[in-house]
Amino acid sequence: MATCDDVRENVKKYYGSRLESSCDLQTSAASCSLSGCPAPRSVTDALSLVHPEVTKRFFGCGLPFPAKLEGCRVLDLGSGSGRDCYAFSKLVGPSGHVTGIDMTEELITVSRQYVEYHQKKFGYEKPNVSFVQGYMEKLSEAGIQSDSVDVVLSNCVVCLCPDKRAVLQQAYKVLKEGGELYFSDMYASKVVPDHMKQDPVLWGEGMGGSQFWHDFISLARSVGFSTPHLVSASRIMIYNSELKAKAGDISYASGTYRLFKLPKSPVRSEATVTYKGTVADFPDQLDFDSSHSFKKDVAVEVNGEMAAILQSSRFFPDFEIQMSDKPECSSESTQYCHLSPFLLADKLGSSVTKCSKTNK
Repeated sequence: MATCDDVRENVKKYYGSRLESSCDLQTSAASCSLSGCPAPRSVTDALSLVHPEVTKRFFGCGLPFPAKLEGCRVLDLGSGSGRDCYAFSKLVGPSGHVTGIDMTEELITVSRQYVEYHQKKFGYEKPNVSFVQGYMEKLSEAGIQSDSVDVVLSNCVVCLCPDKRAVLQQAYKVLKEGGELYFSDMYASKVVPDHMKQDPVLWGEGMGGSQFWHDFISLARSVGFSTPHLVSASRIMIYNSELKAKAGDISYASGTYRLFKLPKSPVRSEATVTYKGTVADFPDQLDFDSSHSFKKDVAVEVNGEMAAILQSSRFFPDFEIQMSDKPECSSESTQYCHLSPFLLADKLGSSVTKCSKTNK
């Protein structure tokens, strides 16, 4: 049985030296990032300003760019070559700060080479992005303080980590109250068997370490997060026939979820909320996730957890919130079918059939 250290070393080798670009990956994971709803103009503009050498070694599987990042302190787990970090650097502005953490020395070296380039490109007086080498399961050892981060982001790296609970626990610890974990990752349609987890290529591709999506929902809630909200999803296609055979009847999808660190309130009440149209890029409608869309000046009834999210998060100034006297009814038998990335991907007709840069 491979240890956590063995898994980490295999991942370092796979991404540090074996892969020269995202086109060397054997699945469509890296080309899923622009599927689903079109990205806001501010995000596409920010991504277009990232240095080509940084973009070349991007291995993500989604587009984890939530709204309203200006002035935020952001942490990117598994920052890789720094593509997302530099785009976040533009979005948080000079008053915000972005920290990227990655365990792979080669990728940290690449990312650090372009700090000054992007500072000048964005017209900042000083850099607002930094990179540290370390493990996302051990953020405190890397110097990330508790209750210090507004938004934790990640792009298709949790599936490469052997200890998912530790990753979520650490993210929860470093977030401020009302803070958000917003991330894309690969998910499996069923529990991945142990023999697949021992294959270094399957693990490097994210297939061996992908969680069964329903297990992720349960794990996130057990750590203390709000119920994850599914934002977008896309089916992931496997190019390599040998890997496809090894996967058998297991399917894979890229899913982007958002989770919040809520105040520990024993009673939550339903509410009527009205979006003010004040979030940049979303003057008429804010699509919060695949199940919640808020039109400007239109009152919407939400459950107690969503009311708590809007009250405690950075979105509070953007909503008028009228609390109900009726406490939310709790149910232990809650169904999470609407949180399946496979169902959402099929509903959207979202899948990727070839690499974004080459046919493999």
